[in-house]
Amino acid sequence: MNAPVDVSFFARAAKPLTSYRPYWAKRFGTAPFLPMSRAEMEQLGWDSCDVVLVTGDAYIDHPSFGMAVIGRTLEAQGFRVGIIAQPDWQSAEPFKALGKPNLFWGITAGNMDSMINRYTADRKIRSDDAYTPGDVAGKRPDRAAIVYSQRCREAYKDVPIVLGGIEGSLRRIAHYDYWSDKVRRSIVVDSKCDLLLYGNAERALVEVAHRIAAREPVENITDVRGTAFVRRTTPEGWFEIDSSSVDLPGRVDEHINPYQTTSEQAAGQGGSCSKEDAAVPVAAGAVAESAAGQKDAKTAGTTHALTFVPNPAVQGKHKGPPRERSVIRLPSYEQVKSDPVLYAHANRVMHLETNPGNARAMVQAHGEGATARDVWLNPPPIPLTTAEMDHIFDLPYARNPHPRYADERGRHDGATKIPAWEMIRFSINIMRGCFGGCTFCSITEHEGRIIQSRSEDSIIREIEDIRDKVQGFTGTISDLGGPTANMYRLGCRTPEIEAACRKPSCVYPGICQNLTTNHDPLIQIYRRGRAIKGVKKILIGSGLRYDLAIQSPEYVKELVQHHVGGYLKIAPEHTESGPLTKMMKPGIGNYDKFKTLFEKYTAEAGKKQFLIPYFIAAHPGTSDEDMMNLAIWLKKNGFRADQVQAFYPSPMASATAMYHTGKNPLRKVTRDSEEVPIVRGEKRRRLHKAFLRYHDPNNWPLLREALKAMGRADLIGNGKHHLIPTFQPLTDGGYQSARRTNSTPGKPQKGRLLTQHTGLPPRVTGAAKPGARKPRP
Repeated sequence: MNAPVDVSFFARAAKPLTSYRPYWAKRFGTAPFLPMSRAEMEQLGWDSCDVVLVTGDAYIDHPSFGMAVIGRTLEAQGFRVGIIAQPDWQSAEPFKALGKPNLFWGITAGNMDSMINRYTADRKIRSDDAYTPGDVAGKRPDRAAIVYSQRCREAYKDVPIVLGGIEGSLRRIAHYDYWSDKVRRSIVVDSKCDLLLYGNAERALVEVAHRIAAREPVENITDVRGTAFVRRTTPEGWFEIDSSSVDLPGRVDEHINPYQTTSEQAAGQGGSCSKEDAAVPVAAGAVAESAAGQKDAKTAGTTHALTFVPNPAVQGKHKGPPRERSVIRLPSYEQVKSDPVLYAHANRVMHLETNPGNARAMVQAHGEGATARDVWLNPPPIPLTTAEMDHIFDLPYARNPHPRYADERGRHDGATKIPAWEMIRFSINIMRGCFGGCTFCSITEHEGRIIQSRSEDSIIREIEDIRDKVQGFTGTISDLGGPTANMYRLGCRTPEIEAACRKPSCVYPGICQNLTTNHDPLIQIYRRGRAIKGVKKILIGSGLRYDLAIQSPEYVKELVQHHVGGYLKIAPEHTESGPLTKMMKPGIGNYDKFKTLFEKYTAEAGKKQFLIPYFIAAHPGTSDEDMMNLAIWLKKNGFRADQVQAFYPSPMASATAMYHTGKNPLRKVTRDSEEVPIVRGEKRRRLHKAFLRYHDPNNWPLLREALKAMGRADLIGNGKHHLIPTFQPLTDGGYQSARRTNSTPGKPQKGRLLTQHTGLPPRVTGAAKPGARKPRP
């Protein structure tokens, strides 16, 4: 990659969050909780709110909850912010509870997509909601962002609507909707919002808020990164690149092959992506090679092939239009709705334009004739600096649910307990973003693949805050992590390479040679954290990227010997190459290497600790044979899956595009490009899940039928080498959790398997004699 680097990433310096002049209402000071009622507003001395935030979650004033972060960020800028949490959406009246916002509405469906929150992967309605007091389901509508926008417009129709959150981020262009099994329009069109902020929106939100406060019409705010909106025509001065068809010829950027390493791609172009090699220009090296070849030819009397090199006099004269003034026209909503190939093509183009350093604007037409309008997407936001991340996480969060949810004792641990808060109550986010690029995950599409890390001091301050301020703290920090446990302060060796790169993953098919894998900063945080007075234990609850961890054995040793509470969850996802290539996940060999290190350092510490591997059933690219081989691997390694994770097609994910279209958007999409086998229908999805739970007698009839059809009846029998037995016990259709069976006091019976989710033998507690069993309730 010795071509000139596009430095549009640095063309416009991002304005620091703390550099804005505070709004006049800053004089009111900081609220203990952002108000949820008129009475609370009056106590603060407010007559109105500048911004009213509407969310589908209960309001928890904690930096792990988006509305709290957005609200406190706006408050730090001087704005008066109120929150309407989980309103009754049947009418507009609940949306008038805090009065008319002076500036705009801020709307989100919550920390989770409202459809994923309510429905299982089998489209069945969930009976609970972890973001609601009492774990009660049904407190938010389907597609909550759209419904809330409609009600806000009914309440005060002239107040601008700014939409955000993960539901908005993942629906910013026309997208496949798994629950209705059809392609839906961009949420910008369906919600009729004035502006959509996608991704981590603090930078865009602060700029938009100050511009609206300065009386700039919201329809004129069209130049903020990380925003999407509707416009009728492409403005003058922009170069439109037509990418609305896979068949039209024309100049396009070279397609990125995610199945090649960065160095292989560079070598294919006659260059190098290594910082060290880049010191010698390719052209100069080629000239020297050609001259040497001619000299040898003269002396030896032989013929050598000529080496052609670029002419420096004309290099750079045939560049495309400038990225900062280029917009890519995606296939229209009507096209992607009716043509799966164009849908896969649009999904691929969108993923190639996600790096803030080189991404271009995109536009997608919706409607025809008089109703035609374009959804315009500006490039992604510039990531926050470490100082800005510290600013966000150092804001005065109460770290508790709003007092409205407390019981008669003023507590939140009884009937009004909010499970999502309980889970993160003593945990700390140390970073954002993920460069893994797993196709089934939407973290990259929302948070980006550039890691945004907090400073060590900021993290330590938060640990001390939890120790001193959070009720019920017993000395254990439940997690130091984020989207992953061990990407803290990792990234490209140079900002120039980072700004030019367009690969969807930095760790697939192998770890990029330009990626730093130094875990020393993370080790230092672990050591400082557990040395704090009053902190007894720091656990790591976030998912570990084990292919990165094995690059730093010292980190694995630190983790295993000090920060594992008996179990460590990791996610190989599968053992077979077919599904793994469609997931962009490493081979199972990396798991084996990590397992070796894990067991070595566990033994050195004199502990009994176990890995908990997680797997996905029914992922695109998975055959019945793949699932059978995974089941054989599970039995061979002594794992029983207590719960099964089936592939869930979330909007915008690359794997969802595979599921909908049968095409692979990781490669160039054409009419005859690679077809991806898809697991469709309830019976096949049930079969794939049954292979993961091969030990459940209720699954044995289905598995016997499938194994016979696959010609693998040899796996049916009553020996240890068989997968399932020939006999069928009486069952009631239910399933006795292997966790309960294997977690009774005493030692495990000989030959008994461990569960996937406990991964532990029965604990010796002293409560019963060895071998004694508790009666089942």
